[in-house]
Amino acid sequence: MVSIALYNLKGGVGKTAATVNLAYLAAASGLKTLVWDLDPQGSSSFYLNVTPATKNESKKLLTDAMQVKDAVQDSAFENLWVIPADLSARNADLELDGMKQSKKKLKSLLSGLKQFDLVLLDCPPGISLLHDNVFNAADWVLMPNIPTTLSIRSYETVINYFKENNLDTSQVKCFFSMVDHRKNLHHEVMQQFYKDKIFFKNYIPYLSDVEKMGTHQQPVFEFANSGYAAQCYRDLWGEIKKACL
Repeated sequence: MVSIALYNLKGGVGKTAATVNLAYLAAASGLKTLVWDLDPQGSSSFYLNVTPATKNESKKLLTDAMQVKDAVQDSAFENLWVIPADLSARNADLELDGMKQSKKKLKSLLSGLKQFDLVLLDCPPGISLLHDNVFNAADWVLMPNIPTTLSIRSYETVINYFKENNLDTSQVKCFFSMVDHRKNLHHEVMQQFYKDKIFFKNYIPYLSDVEKMGTHQQPVFEFANSGYAAQCYRDLWGEIKKACL
């Protein structure tokens, strides 16, 4: 089983859209794929039209009041399952803080999901005890970044955090997201980081089909399979699969 966390210190960078679309592609390729929604907003759960089966399910998973295997639900798509989130996920840091081995709780929970080939963790923004858990548990940390000054600054902050906490920076992989071809700054930033070979070559443009995922509650392939957004995610998935699986 390979685990990939979709993460960024900054919100609003296309993390959840990437989680859902990459999970769809992985499942379509035959991989038994699980999306674990760790974000109290529950956006990936919403996109995949899955809701928690019990109240405060996110909290129950962290406190062992519920076994992780019992939280797994079918999606509408073959080979794709979901552990949905609810608002109790907002208290994850409080629940983790009082535990022994508090930075390794998520890793322990993931060990109970060996039946899957791929687990994608949809993470909330920030750096906290929950994120320490994510960094310790995931095989790869995949960061979408908008090619702007603030977004790149968040990338640099995360890399520095990894170094300061003796985490392996080589587990961090990045791609550009919400790229606006009309903006010269986007092109300039992308060329700078492509030169340093830090980011995947494939990227996700700013496209209306990605925004429409919320309206359809589906991955882009279900309602715009021949569109440019779908092709961009396919190209990115091919690069990620080669590097991480």
